[in-house]
Amino acid sequence: MREEGYGAGYIYDHSTEEGVSGQNYFPEGLERQQFYRPTARGHEREIEARLKSWAEVRRSGMKGGKKLD
Repeated sequence: MREEGYGAGYIYDHSTEEGVSGQNYFPEGLERQQFYRPTARGHEREIEARLKSWAEVRRSGMKGGKKLD
């Protein structure tokens, strides 16, 4: 299937320095939705920070950042 172009341009999230590629896998016209909104207390503060950093990677248009060897 690789010979037919399947997976072309795909960046494996865990192969990047940030652990997120920033690629959009949603179909054209389908907006990303937020289903979970962490609170500002306990462990959820850390989750909120991680979600914000992933959103920033997507917004910046970064496609994979620095790949790990």
